[in-house]
Amino acid sequence: MDVIEERCGGADLGKTDVKVCIRVPGTGKRARYEVRTFSTMNDGLLELRDWLVDNRIARIGMEATASYWKPLFYLLEATERIEPWLLNARHIKTVPGRKTDVKDCQWICKLVEHGLVRPSFVPPRDIRQLRDLTRYRTETVRDRARDVNRLAMFLEDTGIKLSSVVTDITGRSARAMLDALVAGERDPQVLAPLALGSLQGKVPLPTRALTGDFNEHHAFMIASMLRAIDEADNRISLLSEEINRQLQPLQQHVNLLITIPGISLTLAQVLIAEIGVDMSRFTTAGHLASWAGMCPGNKESAGKRLSGRTRHGDTWLKTALFIAGASAAHSKTTYLGAQFRRLVPHRGAKRATLAVGHSILVAAWHILHDLVPYRDLGPDHFTNRLGKERQTRRLIAQLTALGMDVTITAREQTA
Repeated sequence: MDVIEERCGGADLGKTDVKVCIRVPGTGKRARYEVRTFSTMNDGLLELRDWLVDNRIARIGMEATASYWKPLFYLLEATERIEPWLLNARHIKTVPGRKTDVKDCQWICKLVEHGLVRPSFVPPRDIRQLRDLTRYRTETVRDRARDVNRLAMFLEDTGIKLSSVVTDITGRSARAMLDALVAGERDPQVLAPLALGSLQGKVPLPTRALTGDFNEHHAFMIASMLRAIDEADNRISLLSEEINRQLQPLQQHVNLLITIPGISLTLAQVLIAEIGVDMSRFTTAGHLASWAGMCPGNKESAGKRLSGRTRHGDTWLKTALFIAGASAAHSKTTYLGAQFRRLVPHRGAKRATLAVGHSILVAAWHILHDLVPYRDLGPDHFTNRLGKERQTRRLIAQLTALGMDVTITAREQTA
């Protein structure tokens, strides 16, 4: 095979050590390979970096193993002489039955040497920091939702049916009642008037809902759950403030993304954190959709299509796009809403929502690439694309299949 890289290397990373194989030109036409083991402590990684620099290694590949690749990758990333490549584990599987750490690093070195692998997308430092914030905020929101559900379920143990009379169990009215219960108040006649807003006119109903067997054990548990919810609210607020601060230089991109139906400010922040704003990393919108796992899979053998399931891709991005697709699907005046209604009878709600999310991602690529706002094609795009005559024939055929005789009369055009 052709040699693409004269001076390259491969690293097999573990928790405590890293095996590295380098390839440098040898005597004559033969190459020289050398394998060494280094500690993953900072001093060991610095020694590894110096060894690579001394041997003038231009490129080194490493497998994306858990989070162990990050210290070495970030260290080499700051070294201008060395280009680190993060490799997908599925792309570098070696021969079964011959697997050791040394053989793995040699195999990775061979793949890089002959140009048989390509690097995974690793965003720049500022986008990585933003990604840490948005992902932690998403996890905190999920934790809060679990605590709220846990609180609602635990109230059933007390016989109090507060969730049956209030929309939000953590809202102002419900929270005032729960705080009073925790403080020691047990009389429903005293608790019910704490209701606010529209719930004030339904005092008899909260009175019945607040009648139960509430004791000190319940008070301790609910107080603990309420503290967890308050702490989550505080973390979400702090994280959102820091995300807004770090996104100030990219505010133009955020403003452009929220012109897409279904994309809120939070989802626009997640999109930028996951894919960045430099679309030159993805050749086309299709490449971005494939990387994100938002397009149909391609599994074919012997002329038969075996599966069209989507890949795992970026689960954080896919979740955000699914939420955006579900939101845009409810619109009656947009192309995305029309696309959902066109697909849902044949593909089902989930697949149709995923297709809308794919369209949103394609639109986001063009918006970030060209720095232009979203331009909607309109809810009648599919009808206009087919043409009125073709659309008329299709509808007549459907009515005829139902056993009806159809007569078409053109409407007179009014001045």
